[in-house]
Amino acid sequence: MKLYDSTLAPNPRRVRIFMAEKGITCENIQVNIMEGENLDSDFLSINPRGLLPALVLDDGTVIDESVAICRYFEETCPEPPLMGTDAKSKAHIESRQRHMEFDGLSGAAEAFRNSFPGFSSRGMGGNVGTVNAIPALVDRGKNSLSRFYQSLDDHLGSAAYVAGDEFSIADITALCVVDFATFAARVPVPDACENVQRWHAEVSARPSASA
Repeated sequence: MKLYDSTLAPNPRRVRIFMAEKGITCENIQVNIMEGENLDSDFLSINPRGLLPALVLDDGTVIDESVAICRYFEETCPEPPLMGTDAKSKAHIESRQRHMEFDGLSGAAEAFRNSFPGFSSRGMGGNVGTVNAIPALVDRGKNSLSRFYQSLDDHLGSAAYVAGDEFSIADITALCVVDFATFAARVPVPDACENVQRWHAEVSARPSASA
């Protein structure tokens, strides 16, 4: 089993943290997104979409998309459960996880991709050809992150974790959003969002966060 990965990107990090929580290891192959290695023929022969991460199973099956890879590991290694244990908890965690993606990660990616000089002709990720960055989208991404932080802070005022009382994939996604937004999009958690600050410190202290 091989994981095609990039330590520079939030989506592969989501899988690494998920695997670390499960105690799963496999061969790790780094692909340099900044230098465009994900668009080279070698990687495109594995994932024609040019996106990371990609998991190659021992039988040659390729699974892309972070949550799909996590779902594979959840099914093959169910303990500890990170995606719910019954119909209600599974649906709730999936919902919250999607909120973190759409409300947070999308805004962070928009702010970063449209401001980073190295992506001036790669305004969209993956193998989609030349897509010029749109500077006006930077402010839209940052505004989205401001709303995301406030919404997350309100939720964490009455919950220990993003999807309730237990750590889950929703927390993994949210952690990667916050860290990526802080260091790449340059939109840190506002000082007023004390609940997010508390939660972030707690989940960052988990051994898996350094995966």
